[in-house]
Amino acid sequence: MIMNRRSLMTTALTLGAMKAFPGLSFAQARPLVFATFTGSWEEAHKAVLVPAFRKANADAAIVLDPMLSVDQIAKVNAAKANPPIDVMLHDPGPALVAIGQDLVEPYPVEKSVYYKDLISEAQEQTGPAPFFQVVGLTYNPEAIKTPPTSWADLWKPEFKGRVGITNLNSTLGTGWLVEIAKMRGGSEANVDPAFKALEELKPNLAAVAANPGALATLFQQGQIDISPGNFNAIQILKARGVPVEFVAPKEGAIAFKTTIHIVKNSPNRELAFKLIEAALTAEVQTTLMKPPYLIVPTNSKVAMSGEIARVLAKDTAELKQKFVFQDWKKINEQRSAWIERFNREIKI
Repeated sequence: MIMNRRSLMTTALTLGAMKAFPGLSFAQARPLVFATFTGSWEEAHKAVLVPAFRKANADAAIVLDPMLSVDQIAKVNAAKANPPIDVMLHDPGPALVAIGQDLVEPYPVEKSVYYKDLISEAQEQTGPAPFFQVVGLTYNPEAIKTPPTSWADLWKPEFKGRVGITNLNSTLGTGWLVEIAKMRGGSEANVDPAFKALEELKPNLAAVAANPGALATLFQQGQIDISPGNFNAIQILKARGVPVEFVAPKEGAIAFKTTIHIVKNSPNRELAFKLIEAALTAEVQTTLMKPPYLIVPTNSKVAMSGEIARVLAKDTAELKQKFVFQDWKKINEQRSAWIERFNREIKI
């Protein structure tokens, strides 16, 4: 078995705990494992959420294991009785799958201090939403002097070999595919027009990234000049001087909440709960809302400000009014088939 650095760290921490407390099993002794997302999410959680959690919990051991939601679900499904993850992070589609497959514990709302502070849309009893995500167009302003205004701009001949997208394993990829289907006369139930559009896009495609973090990095590497992208995924790059900007297309940017869940049968239920509590606090969400992270908050005590208020929305009411919220229950009915079709048909 190949072990990466994160696996080795988890094992070392576990063995240390077992040595100190001989009565503990391996599962009981291992540190809290939080499956965050890749890229800017991992950086933000490592810099802000993890220190806040450890400060409030006697410096408790925690390991971040970044991966896509589909991989989180696969890992937990492979070891339901002794899951290798304690806390999962999911966008709407994967959250419905994880809940439907009975992989998550109900959130203990009755003992939560901060659940009541969340906006109503974020109060999910299967796992609250600590933030929103917004997907629009990201582009290099040094290469593209006139900002794009529509999803359709990705097909412009001047962008030949300069467009990036993600595969459909990510919510970004699937959500964008649905919007292209709508633009071409389709819907959440019919994305055939989008696959036809993807064939037409091939001359412009420079890369199909594995996840949103990898897609954002392609701007830094100079491999692409325009793509569908997450608002916050590019912010750390901007802070480092990478020329990249975000714009909402005229068809409407995509918005969705991301929920955080205690994994069923976790040996670290209490610590998992405390990590989520930390993610819901006004202090953590206020910090994450500021540069270089710019993550959209859900705590009602946190007023949207700065770049988020300027570019996205002044408050949650405006966010709900301006952006597109998709029907992920309908999308999930065919998503697996779409992923297989995409992987088969869209190659560079």
